[in-house]
Amino acid sequence: MAHIHLQDGTLPFAWAAFWWALALLLLAVCLVRLRRRPLEPGPVTLAAFCTATVFALSQVEIPILGGVHLSLMPLSGILLGPLLGSVVALVANIFSAAVGHGGWSVIGANILVNATEIGTAWAVFRATAGRQGSVFMRGAGATFLALLAGTLVMIGIVSVSGIQGVTEGAGAVASGLVVIGAINLGVGAVEAIVTGYLLAYLARVRPDILGERPIARLE
Repeated sequence: MAHIHLQDGTLPFAWAAFWWALALLLLAVCLVRLRRRPLEPGPVTLAAFCTATVFALSQVEIPILGGVHLSLMPLSGILLGPLLGSVVALVANIFSAAVGHGGWSVIGANILVNATEIGTAWAVFRATAGRQGSVFMRGAGATFLALLAGTLVMIGIVSVSGIQGVTEGAGAVASGLVVIGAINLGVGAVEAIVTGYLLAYLARVRPDILGERPIARLE
């Protein structure tokens, strides 16, 4: 997943506060809408499971190009929807900051990045329901597009905010962000395949979770 791995004090305070304010506004909207409908035990349990999985995977670095990791954040969006999925993003980012995986000041920015991934994955997966194409292809495509959108938002946030204490010019910073984005997309392709297989399996054994009709075999 796209994640801003910057420590506190790296982003200018005004911009960090701005992204926090936007994230809190988004979360407030999600919570208000969630309160308007009763939550069944099933989605709440699934949300807890997704939170634990996202947090655990984000702490397991693959030693490639300085360290990368999967997250399954788009999968959380597909399973839970954008409202409950955004709450998962909040809790997972708080846990990550608590263990030093990114600063507290960038949680707001990271929530916006993750909410983009969650909302995009959910929207694309639902929009392709009933069309030709397997659950695997729908899930993989939705995940890759979601991670692409999240990467673009991450690059945009860092570019607009600026990084304190950086002596390189704007061109060097932009080049670095492009490299990070390319690495994220490479990892995103792997995560898309993993998510596609997980969704195909769920469509076979628990289609009710996805809102799909039962199928006879793994697509």
